[in-house]
Amino acid sequence: MSQALIVIDVQKDFCPGGTLAVPEGDTIVAPINALMAEAGVVVLTQDWHPAGHSSFASSHAGKSPYDMIEMPYGPQVLWPDHCVKGRKGARFHAGLQVDHADLVIRKGSNPQIDSYSAFFENDHVTPTGLTGYLRTRGVEEVVLVGLALDFCVNFSAIDAATLGFKVTVRQDLCRAIDLNGSLDAAIVGMKAAGVSLETGNG
Repeated sequence: MSQALIVIDVQKDFCPGGTLAVPEGDTIVAPINALMAEAGVVVLTQDWHPAGHSSFASSHAGKSPYDMIEMPYGPQVLWPDHCVKGRKGARFHAGLQVDHADLVIRKGSNPQIDSYSAFFENDHVTPTGLTGYLRTRGVEEVVLVGLALDFCVNFSAIDAATLGFKVTVRQDLCRAIDLNGSLDAAIVGMKAAGVSLETGNG
């Protein structure tokens, strides 16, 4: 069985000092590098938003970061401006060994739809193209690591399982935002979808 490692959004803005910093987000970089060096297929995802994206609180008068609104595709958390394409915060963490990657998937470029998952935008319909790539590489199993466990890793893992891949999430190589119970809810949802949650030696 061919296996792919999918590294989710290990970017400056999601690490300490970034505009949407995930606690201890930088502590997973070195062990992820070690895992990438051993993986047969490596995919990196990168949040890549245009300025003024509809998921930014700054795009909505009277709204604050982490408020919830209803979008045409469903509930949406409003975030601080982050990972704006071309800006420093959108870059991968400086320590991430990006040369290991076979493919980089940039997501969230549509100004009207947020995109947590590596496979679909948040309308759950518009594909990123990753599914086709993995199929053509003969991949049947995916291992997910990165940021943040309760949002982009979670959505990616559930979509991968729904698409028929065998899915493992390395919890030790993820960190979470944990917004109003989002971490516990994500763990319950991933387990219900058939995702294996594991902690390795990393």
